[in-house]
Amino acid sequence: MALFTDDKIVFGLLMLCLAVVFYTSNLKSAGWQKFYKYVPALLMCYLLPAILNSFGIISAKETGTYTMAKNYLLPVSLILMTLSIDLKAIMKLGGKSLIMFFTATVGIIIGGPLAILIMAKIWPVTVDGVGVDAVWRGLSTLAGSWIGGGANQAAMFEVYEYNPEKYGAMVLIDIVVANIWMAVLLLGIGQNAKIDKWLGADASAIEELKLKVASFSEAVKKEAKLKDYIIILGVGFFLTSLAHFFSSHIVTFFESIPSFQNSSLTSGFFWVIVLVTTFGLLLSFTKARNLEGYGASKIGSVFIYILVATIGMKMDITKVVENPGLILLGLIWMAIHVILLIIVAKIIKAPFFFLAVGSKANIGGAASAPIIAAAFHPALAPVGVLLAVLGYALGTYGAVFCAKLMELATQLS
Repeated sequence: MALFTDDKIVFGLLMLCLAVVFYTSNLKSAGWQKFYKYVPALLMCYLLPAILNSFGIISAKETGTYTMAKNYLLPVSLILMTLSIDLKAIMKLGGKSLIMFFTATVGIIIGGPLAILIMAKIWPVTVDGVGVDAVWRGLSTLAGSWIGGGANQAAMFEVYEYNPEKYGAMVLIDIVVANIWMAVLLLGIGQNAKIDKWLGADASAIEELKLKVASFSEAVKKEAKLKDYIIILGVGFFLTSLAHFFSSHIVTFFESIPSFQNSSLTSGFFWVIVLVTTFGLLLSFTKARNLEGYGASKIGSVFIYILVATIGMKMDITKVVENPGLILLGLIWMAIHVILLIIVAKIIKAPFFFLAVGSKANIGGAASAPIIAAAFHPALAPVGVLLAVLGYALGTYGAVFCAKLMELATQLS
């Protein structure tokens, strides 16, 4: 049991972590500036809560702060960061973003069976099991999570009927391996320019989008008063509540159709993300986009950072040594996914932004992809959301195909 389990105290500690990072990252001290040159502030916002969780000071299992941030703050932030977006400029980013997204999906699909074949040679007991204990059945839930999200993971658990008593080990792989990759990506963002140079990438379209959004923000910039903040939050939270309201009715409709019962269409969170993104894009065609002048995206960024802290709290560094065989399998699987991404990015000269967001749109979905995208620039958050929604749609189909390949790999090993 953690030292602090009260949500109010845990939330305060998470906010303190954010405050410490933002304070130290803005100090003029040469030491701090050198530190944050190599370790992005966003990564520290992620790692400090992970350290608190790892040492038993707080625990994600005993607090509802992540659920709060995911269900309330994330949707609001997506609305506030999308309402000023230039949709035409996003479309100009071209097909490389989609190529990298689908490459990430393929990396997960082929990575699973290849990881099984490799582990069968170096640690056979890891991939043993028959019937409901067959490891490939458990890994199918991981494929669902890494291509789509929680809804797809749950669907795979129901479809392949993996032993519930052993399911916790699969959840552990998901959390540990996915969070390690998240940390690596955040670290890579600090070296974005160098990585793009190595990839030979042309990031001009991304830079153009950043400049257009920055120019618009500067053009409509005004001194914000209390009423402006209230209006911004009122719009964001009202539309979020509207999204939750409609999503529950949409889910009820799809649950009544047998063929859709094990799909992302019965996930309330999926529909909330789709709806708030739609609301934000619709607002971008109205005068509401002028709310950016009063700091709408900055408030959205605050909520994103809070979400980052709550996600970081889910990572327990000490768990890496538990079930080492399965963790190693997960790391091999992730390595195959990453290697394929790097090869394709190098061939098509895709910017690191597309590699990172394409990967997290699969592994992490709407809760992580906007974070990675916004780390490059708040204007890019919608790109992460749109790709994540695509991941949810493909998650179940991709995971079923991956599961079939993993079953075949198990038979061959």
